[in-house]
Amino acid sequence: MIDKNLYQNAVELLKKLIATPSFSKEEDGTFAILSDFFTQNGVDFYTKGFNIWAYNKHFDIKKKTILLNSHHDTVKPNKSYTRNPFSPDEVDGKLFGLGSNDAGGCLVSLIATFLHFYNQENLKYNIVIATTAEEENSGKGGLESIIPELGKLDFAIIGEPTLMDLAIAEKGLLVLDCHVKGKSGHAARNEGENAIYKALKDIEWFQNYQFTKVSDSLGPVKMTVTMINAGSLHNVVPDNCTFTVDVRVTDAYNNEDVLKIIRSSVDCEVIPRSVRLKSSSIPKEHPIVQAGKALERNTYGSPTTSDQALLDIPSLKCGPGDSARSHTADEFIYLKEIEEGIEGYETMLKKILF
Repeated sequence: MIDKNLYQNAVELLKKLIATPSFSKEEDGTFAILSDFFTQNGVDFYTKGFNIWAYNKHFDIKKKTILLNSHHDTVKPNKSYTRNPFSPDEVDGKLFGLGSNDAGGCLVSLIATFLHFYNQENLKYNIVIATTAEEENSGKGGLESIIPELGKLDFAIIGEPTLMDLAIAEKGLLVLDCHVKGKSGHAARNEGENAIYKALKDIEWFQNYQFTKVSDSLGPVKMTVTMINAGSLHNVVPDNCTFTVDVRVTDAYNNEDVLKIIRSSVDCEVIPRSVRLKSSSIPKEHPIVQAGKALERNTYGSPTTSDQALLDIPSLKCGPGDSARSHTADEFIYLKEIEEGIEGYETMLKKILF
């Protein structure tokens, strides 16, 4: 059984976070709430930007360190909301509000877990918790900006809604801007070089190409053309066509290798917006995975990207809530899920820490 005070405090904290807008790069309000919460609970902490991190009271530099991380920024509410997205309403065992599921429930559950172990002595690992910003926009002012400050880390639990199942691998992300050059001319005459027609060949390649290596946990690399832009007038042959490709990279490749294969296969100019969002994984044999499996939690490979992509250590994505509710109108989390999240985190970590 979990400490009921920890649970109630976690729920009250989540309500305060929901009531405070915290869009990516605008997290000053939730940063202040979290700072006050740590202060009120007697936890010394560090800050950089809108990020906060803290270590267990009996930190020992000779021990390895576990990172607990989740984010306090949100996307903007979509137009389909029928409720006030900033009103933390309890209805039939659900807590409604923007960020309740993604990833507020995970965040407060991890904070409660951290507080449970905070004063305990003789732990086998140190624990550092990081509540971070700019996850939703993959910003550089979030977790990435404080990784050098955290010290040497052994492995991480990233709080994202997984129904407390164990995402032991996660796809990385490449967003590619592709440019095709043609030559303008009058559409009524046989002149010019149509950039759209030239682009079609490369677009067809992105649609049909299959990478040879397939990940056991994540399947194949997936490429999707998601945007295209060309032309200015109906009677002018376009001399330029740009299109965007969303590439989900598995642990069978690194981002640089995927980019090299693409560039060698198409004629267009390929410009990646970033190569920093890498695929990530943790071995099935890792003690934290085994601890989760002992609770009869399923393991799977996640197609979505989180702050895991910024880490160079084994990491497990796990948390209360359901990924299918993320970014949806009238977002909610079941209060029971928060309670079960705290209990699940505590139980898994006890198998590692003692």
